[in-house]
Amino acid sequence: MFEAVMDTKEEMQHEAGTIVPIGALEEIKRGEVTVEGRVLELWEPSSPSIQQVGLLEDETGRTKFTIWKASRQTMVQEGERVRFRAAAKNWYNGRCSIALTHWSEIVFPERGHWWE
Repeated sequence: MFEAVMDTKEEMQHEAGTIVPIGALEEIKRGEVTVEGRVLELWEPSSPSIQQVGLLEDETGRTKFTIWKASRQTMVQEGERVRFRAAAKNWYNGRCSIALTHWSEIVFPERGHWWE
């Protein structure tokens, strides 16, 4: 029974829209992922086409993220909890990172709603 539950859990991680632990990004077989974590730090963009670049962390690991200016996303802040939906996986020097594109979405779980 336990093995069946674990197999089902593993299969669900590979489905679109499921929040993937950052530590498992490399194992996910699709090109777009949804991750949630805290913005650990932001860096100075190396290109004028980059809106923001930084490090996202959850309890399983860390990954670099890039938000492209053309994606027209909301700005994030250090220390803020965010969920990146439909982020594109990228590989550079054997390391997995994510990029937010026009099709991506940023959700801020800890921000209040304007009507509250």
